[in-house]
Order: sequence, then structure tokens, then C-alpha cells
Amino acid sequence: MSARTATHTEHHAPSYYAASASRQTDYPTLLGAAQVDVCIVGGGFSGLNTAIELAERGYSVAVLEAHKMGWGASGRNGGQLIRGVGHDVDQFAKHIGADGVLALKHMGIEAVDIVRQRVAKFAIDCDLTWGYCDLANKRRDVEGFFEDLQALQALGYPHALRLLDKSQMREVVGSDQYLGGLIDMGSGHLHPLNLALGEAAAAHSLGVQLFEHSAVTRIDYGSQVAVHTAQGCVRANTLVLACNAYMNQLNPKLGGQVLPAGSYIIATEPLTEAQAARLIPQNMALCDQRVALDYYRLSADRRLLFGGACNYSGRDPKDITAYMRPKMLKVFPELASTRIDFAWGGMIGIGANRLPQIGRLPEHANVYFAQAYSGHGVNATHLAGKLLAEAIHGQSNGFDLFAKVPHMTFPGGPALRSPLLAMGMLWHRLLDIV
Repeated sequence: MSARTATHTEHHAPSYYAASASRQTDYPTLLGAAQVDVCIVGGGFSGLNTAIELAERGYSVAVLEAHKMGWGASGRNGGQLIRGVGHDVDQFAKHIGADGVLALKHMGIEAVDIVRQRVAKFAIDCDLTWGYCDLANKRRDVEGFFEDLQALQALGYPHALRLLDKSQMREVVGSDQYLGGLIDMGSGHLHPLNLALGEAAAAHSLGVQLFEHSAVTRIDYGSQVAVHTAQGCVRANTLVLACNAYMNQLNPKLGGQVLPAGSYIIATEPLTEAQAARLIPQNMALCDQRVALDYYRLSADRRLLFGGACNYSGRDPKDITAYMRPKMLKVFPELASTRIDFAWGGMIGIGANRLPQIGRLPEHANVYFAQAYSGHGVNATHLAGKLLAEAIHGQSNGFDLFAKVPHMTFPGGPALRSPLLAMGMLWHRLLDIV
């Protein structure tokens, strides 16, 4: 049974991505009652990809989004599609064993392939471009790249890898800031909002009911869940919570395990072909290794998109351009007179152990969740969608591995959580200086 619907005209949060979006969505607001097999809360990469995977398996699905499809981090992030899930996954061997850790590493490669295949299958125009380079700030970073190279080769990584020393860095970046790099041609970059909007269209074409401006106000748990909005209700056998940093108080337990952290991006005016070739000669995505990292790339129209400065204080800077421009100029001083056309930010979800949280609520076996991608969201969300759908359909060994890893609740409650973590992250930033 389908619900009655109403339309809404509010747009995405202002950004370069919103200004260059290939399409505008106009999915209805939920009015009245709907009955489906699975209700998904959150219209970002996690929710949309779970919906696609479930619809392809024959399930009826409804997605409830408080704003527009792709409104949150999915439509505002740096657009870097990088291999891997989690940080230092070897630490989880005590929970999932050595074989489980190996499986996580393989899934970190699979996650990128899921994006590759989804873009190809649904012909999504999102400027997908291959090529990425890790940038070394310190000698220990260079040593770490050598270890990464060996580990990827041992996994049978199918894409080209290459170590760079300091004398070779101008091949990939027009800056003298870095001591070395690791090129990975199996990772790359894309227009994230166009990817999200393309996936929303794909889900819709498969029969998924998509509802925008339909914020969830209450959930009644039970053998069948009732998910309430201001003007409607979806009843379903299974619920998926895919809100990440925007969980708020919808489920306080899950919300307490994710710290919303601000991340910010500026976009220059379009550069000349010569400028673009000097700054990023091979049109790769690039990212350094600091806690307060820089990440940057070129857009399809040759703008430099420069991001980073993860802010754990819970307060956005008053002027994002003034905050980010000096960081960009430290790397690329030749852009001193270049105009900044766009500046925006948003919240990413950070977990205490930096492993994506994929599982189900122990007290409600029909309620699943995925969140806390900690900066690897473009690929890890797509993996999460696949694993959630497999688990709902019957069984998923990958889902079971993620679900075995415990996740701590950040101390201090909503009021103190961000300040406490900000103090902890300051310590790690000081270690970057050493």
C-alpha cells in the first residue's frame, strides 16, 4: 500500500555540488500511512544503497529523509573514493580473529568496486575519475606507505600501486610540502551529490518509495515497527537506521556512539588548464596523513576543491573561507590571488575505534543500523548497504564480522561529548608536530 504524498521545494545545503548538480529531486513528503517490508531512515549513501540492494532482492522498501536525498555528508563530502574501511583493522583481531581481519581488508577493496559497479550499471554521471595519492608529511609516513604497499600486494590488490620519493612528488602535486607518496590507481574521486542523486533515481526505478522532508519524530518498536513523521507513518517488518552524524536523539544509544564532527571545503574559481596541470598534473585525489588532514582534488570544470580541518568542537567557523584559505595557500601559494567561489561544511560521523558501525540492536532483532564511517564514507556506505541487505535477506558473513566488534559510547552526554573529544584530538594533533 502506498501513502498519499505532497511535494516540497526546499533545496540542498549551498555548496559547489548543489550548484553543479545534474538533476533536482522532487520526491514527495509522506502523508498518511504506508506498509512495506523494510523502512529505511536516512536518504544518504547508506540508506539509498541498502534500498537498491533490497529492491533488487524483491523487497518493498520506503526511505524517509528529513531534508533532500543526499542532503547530509553524502552530498557534501570531499568526493574521494579511497580503498579501505576503518583505521588499523588489525586491532580488531581479538574480536574477530586473524581471518576476520583479513576479510575486513578484502572488504575495503570490495567497497570501491561496489561504487564502480553501481555507477556503471545505472549509468550515473558523477565525474568518476581514477587515481589517488597518499601524501607523506613525515618520514614515518613514508615508512608506513611501504608497509601499505606490501600489505596490498599480499592481498592481491588488482590495481597499480607506486611509491614516490620526495624528488618525484611534482609528478602528482605542485607543492614542496611532502616527503613522499603512494599512488593507488584503484582509488579516485567523483561528484558525491550527483552520485547520491543518481542512486536515488536508481532506487526509485526499482520501485523504492522515496520520501523527502519527512523527518522521523518517533519509532514504535516491536515485531512490526511503526515509524512516525509529522504527517504520516510507515509500518514495516524491518527497520534500518542510516542517519550517521544526523541521528540526533532519534535513538540515543546509537547516537551516543557517533560524534558529529565538522568538515569544511572551499572551491576556487575555474583554473586555467596550465594552472590545473601544475597543481595536480595527473588529476588525482590527494590526502595527507595528519589528524587534521588536508584533502583536495580538481573538479570536472577545473576548480580546486580543498577540504579538511575536521572540527570536533561542535561549532562551525564563522567564516569558512577565512578558515580554510590559509591552509590551501600553505600547499599552493600560487593561488593567493585566486577567487574562492564556494565554501561549505557539514557533519561526518566519527566512531571511537574508527571502524564503521554495522549491526542490529540487541533488544530489537528487526532493527539494523550503519553509521560512523570516520572519513571513509563514500566507499564504506556502499559496502554497508550490501551487508545490511544480505543480513536482512538471510545471512551475511561480512555483516556478522562488523557486528562482533564492540563500540563504546562517548562519555559526557550530548553537552560534553564534543568538548571532551576536542581535547583528546588536540593531543593527537600535537603528536603530528613531533
